[in-house]
Amino acid sequence: MRQRLNFHPGVFMRSFLNAGALLALILVVVPAKAAVQIQDVTSQKGIEAWLVEDHSLPIITFQFSFKGGSAQDPEGKEGIANLMTGLFDEGAGDLDSDAFQLKLEELGAEMSFRTNSDEISGQVRMLAENSDEVLDLVRLAITSPRFDADPVERIRSQIAVGIRSDERDPRKQGFLKLSEALYGDHPYAHPDEGTLESLASISPEDLKAFHARVFARSNLTIGVVGAIDAGRLAGVLDEVFGGLPDEAGLQPVADIAPKLGQEIRVEYPLPQATLQFVYPGVERDDPEFFSAYLLNQILGGGVFSSRLFNEVREKRGLAYGASSYLHSRDHAQSLAIQTATSAERAGETLSVIEDVIAGLRDEGPTEQELEAAKTYVIGSYAINNLDSSTAIARTLVGLQQDDLGIDYLERRADLINAVTLDDVKEAATRLLSQEPALLVVGPAEQAQNGG
Repeated sequence: MRQRLNFHPGVFMRSFLNAGALLALILVVVPAKAAVQIQDVTSQKGIEAWLVEDHSLPIITFQFSFKGGSAQDPEGKEGIANLMTGLFDEGAGDLDSDAFQLKLEELGAEMSFRTNSDEISGQVRMLAENSDEVLDLVRLAITSPRFDADPVERIRSQIAVGIRSDERDPRKQGFLKLSEALYGDHPYAHPDEGTLESLASISPEDLKAFHARVFARSNLTIGVVGAIDAGRLAGVLDEVFGGLPDEAGLQPVADIAPKLGQEIRVEYPLPQATLQFVYPGVERDDPEFFSAYLLNQILGGGVFSSRLFNEVREKRGLAYGASSYLHSRDHAQSLAIQTATSAERAGETLSVIEDVIAGLRDEGPTEQELEAAKTYVIGSYAINNLDSSTAIARTLVGLQQDDLGIDYLERRADLINAVTLDDVKEAATRLLSQEPALLVVGPAEQAQNGG
């Protein structure tokens, strides 16, 4: 049950001709990408990483993750994890911000950090010939960040600009209100960025204390791709990560089921209305996960062939698209449906979506829909997860965190093909029978009655 498993489309295709072209591309690409060979590397200090060795280009990519993201933010200091991720390349060890950035530039390296509710992750890409120096910068960044006052204020100001912008964005305010309604006083209710008030309260000392609590070897996961062999990587792991404490001081975070059966209406004079439904989800380690995954694909996860897309976009032209996605975090799971439509047609769109949900819940999918969904989710995996060294490194981390096994890539297609029509029907009944939470953002009339 991991945050990164958010299955939703980024674009909507305009015709089934495009759909066929993409499917053909998927079927061509998969065999070339299916031969990824993963090595399990463990250092003398017991630090583990998964490696895909590839010397075709003189580049090395490191992806690493520490469990404990914004859900670990102390009360009143919400946003501290996010602020911290903006500061790792702003000075470490004896190098101040300018010196650190200059060194990165001279070495031609890329270094980035990000957070979500459950983890803080970092990524580094470097030329193999410069890897010793770049990896020493990584070591400094994660073990000895400076959190100097000037960079702290600069990054804090940048985040504050984003928060103020979000405060003027009715859709983002709607999603924030939805999170608060779903999760109450749970850490998942607050945005990763925190609030202007909580952000202003964070001091360099707070950052140092939070870093010391969250960054340790016990909650670290690493994936590496590129021109490095297992022997050298084992030594690098100790050099870069060996100076971290053995155990993290993470605070326990309770599991929570989103509070469904409620409506959140946000009035705003917009020409469009945003609709979002939230249903129960499924944990990543649930034996029925792939049944739910395929259900989602048929419902709205498909880029161009889902029921929602066909009914909302293709048949009625109510919106540019309508999608669904599984959202699986460490402590909460949900299945969400979302679309945006013209304000005057919000009620009609709402009714169409409810009819689609009812049809799938009561009758289940067809055999043809299930087979098409299987073909797509098997074929698209390589394109979405194995098409670059960056994507592969990220996938290696995710596979470890989800405890899927080093042979998962070989087993995945069989797991999907084993799902039956009855399995998906049962998943539809399980996930779509409860009254959902509903968010409507739009003009007053729509915010009162959905259209």
